[in-house]
Amino acid sequence: MNKLLDSVMDLGEQMLINGGEVHRVEDSLKRIFSAYNAERTDVFIITSSMVVTVHDKDGNSYTQTRRITDTGTDFEKLHRLNELSRKICSERLSAEEIKTELDKIPCCLKYPLWLEFLCYALISGIFTLSVGGGIAETVVSFLSGVLIRLVILACDKSINSKIFAKFISAFLASAVAYIAFGIDLVPAVDRIIIGNIMTLVPGIGITNALRDLLVGDSMAGLLRTIEAVITALAITAGYFAVVFLTGGAQL
Repeated sequence: MNKLLDSVMDLGEQMLINGGEVHRVEDSLKRIFSAYNAERTDVFIITSSMVVTVHDKDGNSYTQTRRITDTGTDFEKLHRLNELSRKICSERLSAEEIKTELDKIPCCLKYPLWLEFLCYALISGIFTLSVGGGIAETVVSFLSGVLIRLVILACDKSINSKIFAKFISAFLASAVAYIAFGIDLVPAVDRIIIGNIMTLVPGIGITNALRDLLVGDSMAGLLRTIEAVITALAITAGYFAVVFLTGGAQL
């Protein structure tokens, strides 16, 4: 049972890391151990931790805890993990077979770095254009989008703090907008900053928080909500830091 628990925890961990909903991961683990005739399974999962205790019919209990330090979104891999969980329930695979099947699931699709830079630039530029920005403002926003992706990439390789990366990105993007305004390249900075912020707003985080709250996962929902709010505050702080340093220049 210890080996089985270890393998199933690997599966649950991968489901969470790749964007699985908390209540669905909990349900999957319970169903798997029920298929192995467990007397009772207690699963407690939040966004950063997993605790699973399995009780067998002989009165023995087995517990494992996992710390989740990374999260992302890969629906293709998540779909394959869900398929594996159903296969485990139907065929009752051994612990070794589960690990072998997990190893067969490919890692998340990696897009070329140049494409990521291009997408950030296009998102910033198009949003600036959509809110009434001119050609000059769109070009500055386009370049700021490239800068934002560069900052996030540098932060991922150094401090690995998403919140700090959002703060620095907002600060530098706003600084670029104010510099362009100061040398009369653009008539205002508001449309440029709006376009840049669209690449930083934690939309997926807010959506996941509401999803967890609506299905009854209050703890996970509150944690995701707090993370999204702090991220939004970091973005705001980056902008206001530039406003403070420039003496409150007019938009």
